[in-house]
Amino acid sequence: MTRKRIPVAILGATGAVGQRMVQLLENHPWFEIVVLTGSDRTIGRPYGELVRWILDTPIPERVANMVVQPTEEVADVAIALSALPTDVARAMEPRWAERTAVCSNASAYRAVADVPLIIPEVNPDQLALLERQRAQRGWKGCLVTNPNCATISAVMPLKPLHDAFGLQTAHISTLQAVSGAGYPGVASLDIIDNIIPNIADGGEEAKIEAEPRKLLGNVADGQVVEAQIAISAQVTRVPIIDGHTALIAASFAQKPSPEEALAVLEAFMPPEIVRHLPSSPERALIVHCNGDRPQPRRDRDAGRGMSASVGRVRACPVLDLRMVALSHNTIRGAAGGAILNAELLVASGIVS
Repeated sequence: MTRKRIPVAILGATGAVGQRMVQLLENHPWFEIVVLTGSDRTIGRPYGELVRWILDTPIPERVANMVVQPTEEVADVAIALSALPTDVARAMEPRWAERTAVCSNASAYRAVADVPLIIPEVNPDQLALLERQRAQRGWKGCLVTNPNCATISAVMPLKPLHDAFGLQTAHISTLQAVSGAGYPGVASLDIIDNIIPNIADGGEEAKIEAEPRKLLGNVADGQVVEAQIAISAQVTRVPIIDGHTALIAASFAQKPSPEEALAVLEAFMPPEIVRHLPSSPERALIVHCNGDRPQPRRDRDAGRGMSASVGRVRACPVLDLRMVALSHNTIRGAAGGAILNAELLVASGIVS
């Protein structure tokens, strides 16, 4: 699709998500990392000398030798992948978006009306918001966000079920990996032999209750009409390294049988524009019929960590259906999701 690779900056490159972006972009066919930004303590030093690398593959040699730049200085790149903390993202992402396309993993602008909140397999139509965004803000670039890492686990299987049967109510309980807390994350004496029934003082639950309504909404006249879905979320941190699990019970306008729901899930096909992007997995949604799947250790790396999994689809005695969903939180739910959004911008002609 592209002959010359597109220059990319990673904002907040030294953190856990920034490191995962570096890892995933090694040998990427479309993108080339040309700028890394970091905090004051890292600026002006080679990336490989200062980063506390926590992944199981080595730092790419070319990237290790790159000097970290200040996030305040907007670079001449086509795309900026943001792994910034929320408070820093709130200040810095609009500055970058004035000139370049920003694909953000931060939560700062997910709920803003003119900012697309996108899972490419679910709602690429939200790119239509960018015309309004640029006109209102006077930007040459743009800002696109991906949702919370636990939201993705739930929404991937709920999307085809919503389209087929009309999702009305969902109860979502999550078992979230420690890598979702960044590094060093949760203290070992808190998480070993334990489950923590709260994340971010309720902020995580608020995201899971709000974001699916935007993701599953419709775009009309340059704005999102949110889906009218009632969602109750409870979140926990569990002693798993990677992989967020969502336990879902849901009701629908047209009650499906488990067999009908399984047929819809197995038939799910992403929009054509998404199917052949470099980071798109062969199967976006993997359906398990065994009663003991999905499991984080066995299923989080499916599709190079970009596939979502769903299983235990069965009748619910209170609502209509219940199921178990899983996705890799730092790949599908964070770094890989932002990269896939960047690829979608290229495929859509918004970035070239």
